[in-house]
Amino acid sequence: MKHKIGYNPLGRMAAHRKALHRNMVTSLVLHERIRTTVAKAKAVRRTAEKMVTRAGVDSVHNRRIIGRDIKDKAALAKLFTEIGPRFKERPGGYTRILKIGQRKSDGAEMVILEFVSEEISKTPESRKTKTKSKSTPKKATDEKKSTEPTPEPEPEKAQAEPASDEDSVVEVEANDDTVDDATTDKS
Repeated sequence: MKHKIGYNPLGRMAAHRKALHRNMVTSLVLHERIRTTVAKAKAVRRTAEKMVTRAGVDSVHNRRIIGRDIKDKAALAKLFTEIGPRFKERPGGYTRILKIGQRKSDGAEMVILEFVSEEISKTPESRKTKTKSKSTPKKATDEKKSTEPTPEPEPEKAQAEPASDEDSVVEVEANDDTVDDATTDKS
């Protein structure tokens, strides 16, 4: 039984795993996008999201807590001045994992771990209004489509060219009859 195993050890000792998390989170903060394996991305995402949540409130205490793991001063400053305030109103889910295929050497599944863009943080409010407004017109258009027959493009062409209209209609009818005969023979 695997009770109380709350993280993936990634096949590393504690010190190595801690260093891996620190380095990958620092790279994620600096570049806002990193390429790694699925297991590492899922493990690092937990650490990064907790740090971004703390960075939403810029205080000396929060800077010192995160400063234990992020030793790079530029990354720490970027986290508290750009990334933290960007996601302050967002209730979690600051990162996304995009699959990019397998690595050539060993076939490991590779992904891109990145911060979501600013526009996505505003969508939950707009989604509620958009879905309500979109749902009523769709129903109205569906009812119109079902009650009104759709005009066929061939009669419109026939009205534009009356001389060749009769010939093309006869040919189409002849083709339809042969197709119908062919399908009835196969059945």
